[in-house]
This record gives sequence, C-alpha cells and structure tokens, in this order.
Amino acid sequence: MIEVTDTAAAHLRQLLVDKNAAAGAGLRLLVERGGCAGLQYAMTLGEPAEGDTVVGHEGVNFIVDAASAPYLQGSRVDYEDSLNDSGFKIHNPNAARSCGCGTSFEPAAPSLSSSPAVPPPVPDGPACGTAAT
Repeated sequence: MIEVTDTAAAHLRQLLVDKNAAAGAGLRLLVERGGCAGLQYAMTLGEPAEGDTVVGHEGVNFIVDAASAPYLQGSRVDYEDSLNDSGFKIHNPNAARSCGCGTSFEPAAPSLSSSPAVPPPVPDGPACGTAAT
C-alpha cells in the first residue's frame, strides 16, 4: 500500500505523545478535491475506521481510507525538515504533476481521475495559496 520512512514514524510518535492521542490513533492520510493541481492531500490525527488500511511502522499507525487508497498506492510518506517547510510529505508515483508546494497533484491514471469517490481534478487551478475566482 504505502511505504513509511523511519523519520516519519519517529515524528509521528512524538506528535501522538505531544497531542496525548488515544491508543491506536495514527496519522490519517486523505485525498480530497482541491488545491492548485485538482486533488490535495489532507492529514489528521485519528483512529482507524472500518474499511481503512492501517500501515504500522515502528509502533505507530498510518491510516488510509478506502476512497484515498487508489491515489496513494505505492506512495512513500516521509518527514522533511527544511528552512522553508517542515512536515509530513507524500512522494506519490501516481501523480502526473504536482504543485510547487507539494500538497496537491493531478493523478496520472485516467481511471483515478474519474473515480466517483473524489470529483475529477480541475486542470490548471489557481496558484497555491490563492482563492479561485
């Protein structure tokens, strides 16, 4: 399903402690319509629900819901810390293109862009951080 780096697991472990998260909680990875490339990643802390895929790594859980799973198949979740941006990053082989900020993408496979779970992407959406008019 997804690959998780040791760095991502270590940062998630600390985040769960800092947030006093419930046992079994993890990082929920979602794909939803939006962003400048059509689809965007969303991440929240939460507990697994029925139908979710749970990827355990070094004692922490990364949770993917069924609707988002096809978009994230084969992706690698990492944690990057740089001067400009820090946080969990998804490196997605299913993305035909991604926006400059790395939070949205256009799916490469036509079957993904027509999935009923997530509305089709809007080509050439607004630039990152700007509202659509």
